[in-house]
Amino acid sequence: MVDNITVRADPAEAETDVYVGLEHLDPESLHLRQWGAPADVTGQKFAFKKGDIIFGRRRAYQRKLAVAEFDGICSAHAMVVRAKPKVVDPQFLPFFMQSDMFMKRAIGISVGSLSPTINWRDLQVQEFPLPPIEKQRRIAELLWAVDDALERWKSVTECLNTCCSLALISLAHGNGIPEDKEINEVTCLVTDGDHNPPKRCASGIPHLVVQNVSDGMLRIDGCTHISKKDFARVEKRYSPRADDLVLTCVGTIGRAALVPPGFVFSADRSLAILRFDTNRVLPQYALAVLRSQSLQQQMERASIGTAQKHLFLGDIRKLRLPIPDIKTQENVLSIVARFGQVGRCIEDSVSKLSAIKLESLSSIGDMKCSAS
Repeated sequence: MVDNITVRADPAEAETDVYVGLEHLDPESLHLRQWGAPADVTGQKFAFKKGDIIFGRRRAYQRKLAVAEFDGICSAHAMVVRAKPKVVDPQFLPFFMQSDMFMKRAIGISVGSLSPTINWRDLQVQEFPLPPIEKQRRIAELLWAVDDALERWKSVTECLNTCCSLALISLAHGNGIPEDKEINEVTCLVTDGDHNPPKRCASGIPHLVVQNVSDGMLRIDGCTHISKKDFARVEKRYSPRADDLVLTCVGTIGRAALVPPGFVFSADRSLAILRFDTNRVLPQYALAVLRSQSLQQQMERASIGTAQKHLFLGDIRKLRLPIPDIKTQENVLSIVARFGQVGRCIEDSVSKLSAIKLESLSSIGDMKCSAS
């Protein structure tokens, strides 16, 4: 089906400005949206050409592969493959490699425990059923059309988020506020979770970490728990209240959500908790501002570290927010809500397209085939 391209490349001598590491590959996406420079790395790499597939053979369960849209070099932890057009259509191959049929086999032949890796000698002898070439082309045409639509919707979402952020900040300053306020000036509490979290247990009080904060909501899916006895000690540091704002401050910086009424939880130091003075700041307004691009950029600049970023409480207290009067805050939230309605329509379209793609990928292995 494919050739394994193993053209060696020394970054110091590479005639390209593009280096692709596994960290540059986005799971479930066939597109390269980010890359580094050869000057950033040392050691032997592989060269790839436009149209080649860069497949993350290390930790294949992450489902990282992309179609190269230009020439460059990539990590030796990736595998560069090129379709044999007489056997597999080059436009069909990327989707075939995204299918469960291929991925399950790839994961199954990976070797190693800490960083399971696929060896070419094991992969090259695997046999798969393939539809006839003409059918492959028809499938590829459909899937690339779906992929193109998904990419366009992603661009619309990015534009919508930018417009929402600009509108929010512009409206917040609409009454000529002389200057922004530091969070420390408009909060009653700025703290973080337990620095010595107790032992986890199967049930009890939910213990939240960064992964439990997403899309403006707190989620308990997959979270661990602590006992009520241990929580009695933990809540001396922080006892949750409705409309407290939870902000991620270790690793993934800047996710935010409000605590819903009656929701009791424990947290570790990766989460900061902000309690705003509701006479000056509406909690929903604070959430909207903290999720805006302007505040996300502030937090990015204030954080330290590379492998794992940290945003310390002292720096959170110094973040500056536009704080107009309550009536203006209500007007801002009304505009943000309209953007949210449009965003939900986009999410619905993306969900339907993703379902079509997933169904098509799932059916690849079930199609009547005439080649192996």
